[in-house]
Amino acid sequence: MPEGESKIKIVVSDQLALGTYANFASIVHNFAEFIIDYGRIVPGREEVQVVSRIVMTPVHAKQLLRALTENVAIYERNFGEITEGPKGGSAARTM
Repeated sequence: MPEGESKIKIVVSDQLALGTYANFASIVHNFAEFIIDYGRIVPGREEVQVVSRIVMTPVHAKQLLRALTENVAIYERNFGEITEGPKGGSAARTM
């Protein structure tokens, strides 16, 4: 760790530690922020139930992109390529 930087302690409450399942994401943005809605698509229903909305600055969105790219590469190096699943589903186009 570079000199002058401190470690960040991440605290997760018991309720958040359970996690929230999402199989859908929708991303919109303007000049100041990115908004990511996470939701669940249920077979046989036309509506997507949004379970979480994350709002972040463009800088943080780019940092998230970099972190996800690095972590997917590490995952695939350890466990093999992640397949994208069948083409044509709404989740495949959105996520």
